[in-house]
Amino acid sequence: MTQAIMIQGTASDVGKSVLVAGLCRIFHQDGLKTAPFKSQNMALNSGITPDGKEMGRAQIFQAEAAGITPDVRMNPVLLKPTSDRKAQVVLMGKVMTDMDAVSYHDYKPRLRQQILEVYTSLGQEYDALVLEGAGSPAEINLRDRDIVNMGMAELAQCPVILVADIDRGGVFASIYGTLALLLEHERARVKGVIINKFRGDVSLLMPGVKQIEDLTGVPVLGVMPWLDVDLEEEDSVAMQRGLYRHIGDRPVTIAVAQLPHLSNFTDLNALAAQPDVRVRYVRTPEELADADLIILPGSKNTLGDLNWLRQSGLAQVLLARHREGTPVMGICGGYQMLGETITDEIESGLGVLPGLGLLATDTLFAPEKTTEQTRARLQTALPGWLARVSGMDISGYEIHMGTTTRHAHCRAALELHRPDGSTLADGAVSDDGLVFGTYLHGLFDSDAFTRGIVNALRQRKGLSALDVTVSYADYKAQQFDILANAMREHIDIEKVYQIMHDYQEPQS
Repeated sequence: MTQAIMIQGTASDVGKSVLVAGLCRIFHQDGLKTAPFKSQNMALNSGITPDGKEMGRAQIFQAEAAGITPDVRMNPVLLKPTSDRKAQVVLMGKVMTDMDAVSYHDYKPRLRQQILEVYTSLGQEYDALVLEGAGSPAEINLRDRDIVNMGMAELAQCPVILVADIDRGGVFASIYGTLALLLEHERARVKGVIINKFRGDVSLLMPGVKQIEDLTGVPVLGVMPWLDVDLEEEDSVAMQRGLYRHIGDRPVTIAVAQLPHLSNFTDLNALAAQPDVRVRYVRTPEELADADLIILPGSKNTLGDLNWLRQSGLAQVLLARHREGTPVMGICGGYQMLGETITDEIESGLGVLPGLGLLATDTLFAPEKTTEQTRARLQTALPGWLARVSGMDISGYEIHMGTTTRHAHCRAALELHRPDGSTLADGAVSDDGLVFGTYLHGLFDSDAFTRGIVNALRQRKGLSALDVTVSYADYKAQQFDILANAMREHIDIEKVYQIMHDYQEPQS
């Protein structure tokens, strides 16, 4: 019989996704066939399954922690914000429609049965399921139509562990207040609390732990310290707080534009894992001053973010740095921005607008989204600093709603080899090699390519190549194990197993 546990939080960004990944890793290490599950995910970080379905990156890395292939059933509903009030709704890996917040709130009850069926089908295949909530279960204005917190726990008939972030302050108030706002049958479902991101001497915390247990009747299962583990963030909340940066005394600096609607910033994680690379997310022109490479990443609002680049002054300085010889790369939306024109009647309805003009390309947005895992080969005899990676095989995935056409004199950057056997010239590269664009997400997960790019940047600075290849897959596995070991040390995992085994559904 499948056992399940759900991780909910007192707020967003308390560490739910990471702790779910840690439990998936622990259960996997203990011999249980385990899968993550999040019924509804709101994030611009997404990936593609082997069968071409789109799902949240958080559930992809949780599946990797569990040692399994990601399956869209692990994240049946994905919301990708396109503005402050509107989001693209992706259902079972395919775009359904765009909705504003009110329309989606009204629509959610119609998703409940489908979510239950998907969850049940997973339960038939796995020994253990680790569910993740979203935001907080104490969002009482959303209770009547909830499908991701207590509403999902009730569908799954599973117990809940509540996670609170002590680093942001007010941890005991957040625990007490969250539990106080739950209905009686919801509180009965909460079987434990984890205090997360603690810095300092835990003995000083224990009087408060005892008091919160006495006040709520819910045991604290552990206090997780602040961990220096390099794991994917679910969304850009941590980045907005200035936490998602890889800083150190490293010779190669790569500046990534921190776009307002930045998507798939996990593309850069493999670069940041290199021992000689500092990845810096930038919002001001001054931060481009010492960049050895400038990257324009993906965007869920290409024209809006392009306008922001210009208004912030980043576009003007980027163009100036390019004229001085600094390489520029664009991925997906960033690739579109590097061209001459973008025609958008889909996302923004703004019509034809000029791009940055660094590549001789034109982009036309289309209603159909391309979602594919793809293998590719870089073109032979790439110019300039890119010569080191010419002809290399790489892999990744496509998620885009536009098609980009090269002018006759503009060379492609690589050739895509799609699962159906077809090939397609993709991307573009300038004649001097200083501008490179592609639709291929995840290209830096190809170890030899990434090392080649970094060594080429070293060579441009007069530094010798570093004779090391970082296996990003091994690096991620190491991070999962570090997380799992820390959770075993600081959380009562046997109690977690007992909660899952002994749980009885509360009577409402």
